[in-house]
Amino acid sequence: MTHQTTVLVIGGGGTGVGTARDLAMRGVDVTLVERSGLAGGTTGRSHGLLHSGARYAESDPEGAAECIEENQIIREIAGECIGDSGGIFVQLSEDDPEYFEAKLEGCQEHGIPAEVIDGDEARDRVPELSEDVVRAMVVPDGVIYPSRLVAANAASAENHGATVLTHAPVEGITVSDGAVSSVEIGGEVNETIEADYVINATGAWAGECAALAGVDVEMQPTKGVMVSVDYEGLEPVINRCRVPDDGDIIIPHQTQVVLGTTSVAVDDPDEFDEEQWEVQKMFEECADMMPAIEGRDIDRTWWGVRPLYAPDEAGRGSKDSGKGNERGISRGFFLLDHEQDGVENFASVVGGKLTTYRMMAEATADHVADVLGVEGESTTATEQLPGADDPEELDSLVAKYRARQPTDQDVISDLGEQAADD
Repeated sequence: MTHQTTVLVIGGGGTGVGTARDLAMRGVDVTLVERSGLAGGTTGRSHGLLHSGARYAESDPEGAAECIEENQIIREIAGECIGDSGGIFVQLSEDDPEYFEAKLEGCQEHGIPAEVIDGDEARDRVPELSEDVVRAMVVPDGVIYPSRLVAANAASAENHGATVLTHAPVEGITVSDGAVSSVEIGGEVNETIEADYVINATGAWAGECAALAGVDVEMQPTKGVMVSVDYEGLEPVINRCRVPDDGDIIIPHQTQVVLGTTSVAVDDPDEFDEEQWEVQKMFEECADMMPAIEGRDIDRTWWGVRPLYAPDEAGRGSKDSGKGNERGISRGFFLLDHEQDGVENFASVVGGKLTTYRMMAEATADHVADVLGVEGESTTATEQLPGADDPEELDSLVAKYRARQPTDQDVISDLGEQAADD
């Protein structure tokens, strides 16, 4: 059976569903396919930080500005898809004070609210902090619940006429006369899709998807571990104010905290070793900021794979478990128009951060609209997501799209879990 659509989006993570939503809101006929449940790749296996931009303030002015702008937009449109926790960057006695000052200066320069408090006040606000904290910077970080965010975007896309298909892996792409003529979909869908334009939004798997169309997209995926432990009552996100390194963030959920993360290059985003040293290092490093973390029972452990674009990583000298710029922390996103590769109706979007998913989707939708001659601008920044103010409705959408993933597994209600398993 053949399914006709104007735009086919391959990949059901944040950028994919965001692009489908944006195009559908412009009146474009869109179909999205995802090989598993939505958010099943990097999006749902991230640490779920809603960046204020402070993490990039001293190293990447453009990225910092994008993050604070999108942070504010997501707060307006996403409701219970996020946790408005706030965040702090803590300087321990061994950490470089000049790095703290550089980050503070960057925040002030790029419009990121930042308040400096001494160690005693930091412990008054967050009693769990180490006595070794000498000062802290309070910033508007937050927590993203990606299962809810992706499901709500998918529901909005469908409300505007899009088709969203889960458990629909791409098994082949046919290119004829310099354009994608058809895409073979397997799994529960098992049909051929013919589209005027195809977007590859498969993240770390973008190289594999592009190869099906005879296009080379060189990715350099890196794995990172997250560890969730029972720990009730922590309010802000805790960041270590040092050059980026393993185990420098603690993210609060309702009754748990998430410890993260490592950065180790892998050859295959589906096949890599899940190593115990990574888990142990999260406890060791995070306990320097919050000693009570040490010895806590692990509720769940998961690894995510970052969708890094190899040419960009080569330019910044990234490497396994690197620090600072070697870790490639200040990454942008890349929209690759494959017309220059001989496939005129095919593009890939790679890189970026979950916080800027909507901005990436808007840029991608702008490109497609320009190619197709579609008029109208993006309105995704001003229209609230479906169910945003109702956690139960959001969790029912998570179940509908089989989007319950490890990052926020403890937050999604049992109702959503049961429906997703049925």
